[in-house]
Amino acid sequence: MRVFVAGGTGVLGRRLVPRLVARGHRVTATTTSAARLDLLAGLGAEGVVMDGLDAVAVGEAVAAARPDTIVHQMTAISPAHAGKPDLKHPDRWFALTNRLRTEGTDHLLAAAEATGVPHVVAQGYASWNGIREGGWVKTEEDPLDLLEGTAAHAGLKALSRVEDVVLGVGGAVLRYGAFYGPGAVDDQVELVRKR
Repeated sequence: MRVFVAGGTGVLGRRLVPRLVARGHRVTATTTSAARLDLLAGLGAEGVVMDGLDAVAVGEAVAAARPDTIVHQMTAISPAHAGKPDLKHPDRWFALTNRLRTEGTDHLLAAAEATGVPHVVAQGYASWNGIREGGWVKTEEDPLDLLEGTAAHAGLKALSRVEDVVLGVGGAVLRYGAFYGPGAVDDQVELVRKR
């Protein structure tokens, strides 16, 4: 398959791209910096500089790649984009990521529709509780708790929207958990060490 990975130089993209290549897929992966094109080449992908918030740039990149599948991994969680991790103020720290999860998702879906891409897979998140109604065990059908009135609300609302619009076009959303380790939110590693 021809796979378009939006966000190929992020923590997850850097791990996903070589696995796709190893399975024989032709991968086009995006980055926001020309300085990272060599990294993508080293992972086996054709690299493209793209701003996920620029609808024209997204449309052109997808059209040029002619993918069979788009995988949405765009975030701006790295210190280069969002500064030092601020888990107490996720509304501030995730502001650009929330835009990538809303506007960026819309741009990718529009590009998929315009170029006839049949499959879209997007990054979701599963580490928040289902709504506090009913039993303790929740299923995919149970509504999510968007934590209205908290600093986390904007991000959870953006994630919920990703699920709605991507599933609405027949795509798939993978609900990830929290990631830590080299290149991820390194502050979490320090918290784990402190127990």
